[in-house]
Amino acid sequence: MSIRALARDVYRAVQTVETLNKKLAVATPEQEDSLRRELQMAEKELSILRRMLDGEKESGEFRKKFSGFGGL
Repeated sequence: MSIRALARDVYRAVQTVETLNKKLAVATPEQEDSLRRELQMAEKELSILRRMLDGEKESGEFRKKFSGFGGL
């Protein structure tokens, strides 16, 4: 996956987390449990995507650093 696509996914995940936080702030007690679970899943997804994006950015430099070793 390209860095640009990952960045778009991170942006969408951030928007989802923000939207869920806003909904949770005005939710009724009956809605809170389901919104909290949904928010937890969205935050986990965001965390995974951020780590993937950071890994992609780092791996590019890593590849450049070792590109002269025969292209393993």
